[in-house]
Amino acid sequence: MKKSIVILFAATIGLAACNNYKKAKGGLEYKIFTDAGKEKIKEGDIVKLNFVQKNERDTVIFSTYDIESPQVFPVAKKMYGGDMNDVLTLFGEGDSASFKLNLDTMAKRTGQPKPPTNAKDTYLIFDIKVEKVFKKSAGETDQAFQKRAQEFFQKDYLAAQGKLKGAEAAKIKAYIEDNKLKTQTTASGLQYVINNPGSAQKPILGDTVMLNYTGKLATKKSDGTYHVFDTTDEKIAKEAKLGNPMVKYEPRPFSIGNAIPGFDEGYQLIGKGGKITLIIPSKLGYGEGGQPQAKISPYAPLIFEIEIVNIKKPVAGAPAVTAPPVVIR
Repeated sequence: MKKSIVILFAATIGLAACNNYKKAKGGLEYKIFTDAGKEKIKEGDIVKLNFVQKNERDTVIFSTYDIESPQVFPVAKKMYGGDMNDVLTLFGEGDSASFKLNLDTMAKRTGQPKPPTNAKDTYLIFDIKVEKVFKKSAGETDQAFQKRAQEFFQKDYLAAQGKLKGAEAAKIKAYIEDNKLKTQTTASGLQYVINNPGSAQKPILGDTVMLNYTGKLATKKSDGTYHVFDTTDEKIAKEAKLGNPMVKYEPRPFSIGNAIPGFDEGYQLIGKGGKITLIIPSKLGYGEGGQPQAKISPYAPLIFEIEIVNIKKPVAGAPAVTAPPVVIR
């Protein structure tokens, strides 16, 4: 019994130490996990960060790790003590840390309301890793610094793209194995599983096809779920925190040629009432550019679950109808 009490006490002390944030201006709180001993970030430096953004309930709002794309941006002049630019000056290249931005201070100093996702929170929490700090050399002109930075980060970006491209086949293989799928492959490289073939009537050029669908990445997020970037299912949208009051969660109209190639090709394989799972390689999706709006990284394979609800034949003189969302265009 005494041994159990000692272990519990030690665990409690360890937890308290983990939560031991230092306080700074503007209600800011921070703690440094790893101090690499490098020169601290200054205004005007260009930084490359990986980070996880969370609310006070430890719910992840955004993660650069999930989209495999660190963020690069210049450090601007702070608006007030304790803002995002101010807190970065506490860290250097190679450091890992956590900090809490005070949302009440932010709202007061900027005149902007709290973000809806954090309306009940006092803090917005960031766990960060400073991957690179690009600094201006002594005596270097602004023009020369910007040119050198552009060349460095362009080279860095291309190297990162190369790694993503090289990892794509393994991501597809892992998704298929993890979900125990028996896929078929078309000549284009599209892989699919027909869950229900539907009727004999299949979409042809000129038809308007009413679809229910969910699109997600082939890789899991840090919480073990898949990143859903678009859906017609309201329940799935809420779970994925897509929340858009302008979106109607109902079957959406498409015509052949108005979506990414893999999506277009895939739904033509089934008829009315049919359901299909698509594994779309990036060459049939968003390729080397990705889709930043939907947090889709370069060379990201995509997964779509699609159901054809209806197939409408064209009416003479009527304009073609296409879906309002832009995510899968």
